[in-house]
Amino acid sequence: MRAAAYVGHGTIVVGDVQPVPPGPGDVQIAVAYNGICGTDLHILHGAMDARVTLPAVLGHEMSGRIVAIGSDVGSWSIGDAVTVMPLVWCGTCPACLAGNSHICHTLNFVGIDSPGALQRLWTVPASVLVGLPPELPLQHAALVEPTAVAVHDVRRGQVRAGEQTVVVGGGPVGLLIASVARSVGADVVVLEVDPFRRSIIEHVGLVAIDPTTADVPAVIDAWTGGAGAAVSFEVSGSQPGIDTALDVLGVRGRLVVVGIHPQPRPVNLQRVFWRELTLIGARVYQRADFERAVELVAAGEVPVDALISRIEPLNRTAEAFAALESGGNVMKVLIDCQAE
Repeated sequence: MRAAAYVGHGTIVVGDVQPVPPGPGDVQIAVAYNGICGTDLHILHGAMDARVTLPAVLGHEMSGRIVAIGSDVGSWSIGDAVTVMPLVWCGTCPACLAGNSHICHTLNFVGIDSPGALQRLWTVPASVLVGLPPELPLQHAALVEPTAVAVHDVRRGQVRAGEQTVVVGGGPVGLLIASVARSVGADVVVLEVDPFRRSIIEHVGLVAIDPTTADVPAVIDAWTGGAGAAVSFEVSGSQPGIDTALDVLGVRGRLVVVGIHPQPRPVNLQRVFWRELTLIGARVYQRADFERAVELVAAGEVPVDALISRIEPLNRTAEAFAALESGGNVMKVLIDCQAE
């Protein structure tokens, strides 16, 4: 069986591995599509070498069908279309006991802390499965996981209909956040420096602004009638992103930190104090977010076709990673795990 694995030193290798049969409580999935995300790129760059076990089969944005079922598994059948909420928690730590199992103190993020979906046959606990509508194309369903991220982010920000919302960073997650915020009735502006990404954002009917050429505070001030935005999402993972996400907020605005910042950032606490701002962290998702994401993707509320820039076969996974890193005309790259 073929699988793609990170082996260290910025290298992805595709080779043969022994498939893992499903044990009690497990299912085996024939993986259809797997999306590559920013976390996968962080791993490729060695930023998570202390966490992953080499060789590390990556991948957690996926869709597929069940092909084998272990004992003690109920309610699932061979042939069911599924995706995976790739979180396994302990159930006993303070976070789990407080109802926040998605940020368990010893969380196993499947595809990082344990083998992921970049393989033809993937065995996982049945507890992580999320069912898909039979009519939903599996290619589209590979976008459910990042959509669940966006659903969780928007829910954490308590975005309401009519609220003026700024998304700082218009990559795949930023565009998904903007789409989910729009689905609840928010008025959304996306700040993005890359012209290709701005073209995609505008193509799906959202407003995109280049923060390198526009006077962003003046634009937002005019848009909001001087009030400032109610909510901002920092998705860029950069210092200018943090600064801008704070600057655009009005009194009692909410800033949701989504982007991964590899080092501590200076934050203008004077502005937080002066405007009584709220700073909110948002990490991964809960099952309700996943279920809502399935609904949004199936209903066409998420522009999945605009997001999918290219699809590569499993044996070209290294080339797919390189394409995503190139900074060219690419948003989301999918791997067809069954294709040669």
